[in-house]
Amino acid sequence: MDVTQTTAEGLKREFRVVVPASDLETRLNDRLARLKDQVRLNGFRPGKVPVGHLRKLYGRAVMAEAIEELVRETNAKIVTDNGFKLAMDPQVKMPEDKTELEGVVEGKSDLSYTVELEVVPAIELADFKGITLERLVAEIGQEEIQDALKRLADQNRPFTAKAEGAAAETGDRVTISFIGRIGGEPFEGGTGEDIQLVIGSGQFIPGFEDQVVGVKAGETRTVTVTFPENYMAENLAGKTAEFEVTAKTVEAPGEVAMDDDFAKKLGLESLAKLEEAIGERLKADYAAQSRQRVKRQLLDKLDELHKFEPPPTLVEEEFKSVWETVVSDLKSQNRSFADEGTDEEKAKAEYRGIADRRVRLGLVLAEIGEKNGIKVTDEEISRALVERARQYPGREQEVWDFYRKTPAALASVRAPIFEEKVVDYILELATVTDRSVPKDELFKDDEPAAA
Repeated sequence: MDVTQTTAEGLKREFRVVVPASDLETRLNDRLARLKDQVRLNGFRPGKVPVGHLRKLYGRAVMAEAIEELVRETNAKIVTDNGFKLAMDPQVKMPEDKTELEGVVEGKSDLSYTVELEVVPAIELADFKGITLERLVAEIGQEEIQDALKRLADQNRPFTAKAEGAAAETGDRVTISFIGRIGGEPFEGGTGEDIQLVIGSGQFIPGFEDQVVGVKAGETRTVTVTFPENYMAENLAGKTAEFEVTAKTVEAPGEVAMDDDFAKKLGLESLAKLEEAIGERLKADYAAQSRQRVKRQLLDKLDELHKFEPPPTLVEEEFKSVWETVVSDLKSQNRSFADEGTDEEKAKAEYRGIADRRVRLGLVLAEIGEKNGIKVTDEEISRALVERARQYPGREQEVWDFYRKTPAALASVRAPIFEEKVVDYILELATVTDRSVPKDELFKDDEPAAA
């Protein structure tokens, strides 16, 4: 076998491989010899089928398998011998001439093909001990706990029936049934029975709740609304619908006493324990936000410290994924690039830059993990899968089986765990200084991270 490198441009590599017909013949005969002990043919005892007869029956199929195996082995050897890290699967180009290919399959001609590779560049990692970061932290005050407690009380506020003939007001809860029509015809999803609606909650599309104000129990009225242009159901977006609404009950909100009894209804033994639980939840929220902001700083630093040419194919794949999301989002919002203060050409350039950054940072994080033995354990993946399965009550086993049987889906679970472990590793080496800030500054809506 002769393997010759024919191209080395940037991260592209191309090799020409020539396999003598005699080598293919040897592989074919070896496979047929193994097949002899496996097949069962009428008229022959097990293991006694002549190889020549097997060749007549299965020669072409077995030769195709032999060639496929040889190509796979050769590609792996090229990668190993040259110490390549591949950015994509090898692209094999077989002879296009049918006569030439036929001669190879029949064992009469040498096999000559090319294999194209795109490799990951060597990455020189920075000294992470030289990275300095500022971690924003905010104290949780009693005011925040009381605000959260009030919201919890509002969500659990009792409602009692209003007097007969009383009209619904903003804040009241009405139980309604409705039938929606567009152009006089009912539409899918436009019917509801015994739906509870707190007027003013923004539960329904704009304009609906305002027209329910004043309704009385037992009353039927027509509510006319126009679906938003960016409504999630495209078949309804921008269309005007009439709803025939019947109020079953009208209830007024009651007061909630925030005391030990209220806490017990929520499963805690006292108000003090409830406030403590709220404080712990807020503490976790603040810690997550603090980490997210310091992680964003770290990724910016890694971006600055690692400038290299990423594999073009990976960048293109990432760009396509990002661009599809951008275009889809604009379409769902019925907006254009002009509405965003740009045009398509400028937007593409911007998002190509984002794709480039994401690929580079992904490669850098992978390199750090590999060089420092950072692994994601089966136990960590299992815990993450359990959390995902819990999001689909009643379908937990189905979700679990899907991820376990789908390598790409399982990789999507592993990737964020790996990334967080690598980030933890770097933060341990970097100099991180805490700075106390007000809650509003901690949760300030900065530009979203590009990776």
